[in-house]
Amino acid sequence: MHASTTLQGMNELHVVLGSGQIGSLVARELVARGTPVRVVRRGAPGEMRPGLEWASGDLSDRSFAEEATRRAAVVYDCTSPPYDAWATLLLPLALGAMHGAAKAGAKLVALDNLYMFGAVRAPMSEDTPVAPRSKKGAIRARLADLRRAAHGRGEVRVTTGRASDFFGPGVVRQTTFGDRFFRRAFAGQPVDCLGDPDAPHSLSYAADVARALVTLADRDEALGKVWHLPVNPAESMRRVTERVGEALGLSIRVRRVPRWALRTWGLFVPMVGEVAEMAYQWDAPYVLDDSRFRATFGGATTPVESVIAETARWARATYCGADGARAAA
Repeated sequence: MHASTTLQGMNELHVVLGSGQIGSLVARELVARGTPVRVVRRGAPGEMRPGLEWASGDLSDRSFAEEATRRAAVVYDCTSPPYDAWATLLLPLALGAMHGAAKAGAKLVALDNLYMFGAVRAPMSEDTPVAPRSKKGAIRARLADLRRAAHGRGEVRVTTGRASDFFGPGVVRQTTFGDRFFRRAFAGQPVDCLGDPDAPHSLSYAADVARALVTLADRDEALGKVWHLPVNPAESMRRVTERVGEALGLSIRVRRVPRWALRTWGLFVPMVGEVAEMAYQWDAPYVLDDSRFRATFGGATTPVESVIAETARWARATYCGADGARAAA
């Protein structure tokens, strides 16, 4: 354990598993609220701050998972291995999270996605039938069953928040609007779309996802249920790309990538092959129904104009350096 401070109020400790695109924002939200936080990651400890401690290790090791979550009142499972490691890592990490939360007597707030639904044209609600059409979707469906069963047996108190594709500052992995998108946009190259660029597609703003997970932790009525986290109205990739281009002062073209090209590329680059099996999500409307969460908890989202503006500012600084604003003009 690497601790930045001795924490008071040990029964109120919240443990965040994973310090990536969402876990880091959950930790930031909790620290801002004055909640003692421990962040658990595989790599070296992060920045030391008052009220924040770090633990480094492998959560698939049950003894480490138990130690890393000791004294927790809430455990957030935000672990997210790379696509090409899902088959070997996703379930062991999640089972470690469940074990640790159970031993601590803590609530488990689990982050999930929509992969278990397969190709669905209607808005996806919590009651949409599970029918995965990908390896990763089948793994997600299996994990959802394991969490539901553990809660039903009284082993651990679980609530799950599902989000669509992540979007926003710092979101660069396993998302259409990630590192490749911005590198190509700033280079004047067309950005890739894996399906119909005019089909509406829900995007989950990362900061909104983090806040919604903390809301689930706060509310006991969330336990034992799955919740679709709040999103702004779905827009097409073409429209979101236009919005980003306008904010950056760029004219960004969208090109549709043929499925055969992805499959061929995937023969040489395993990660591309993993992306290819998820391309069906862009062939038709892919819309998340968040009405149950909103009716129960409220759940206002960040206005889309602010989402685009904040993401554009981050992209300039990240991809254009200190002279980002001038280079992007």
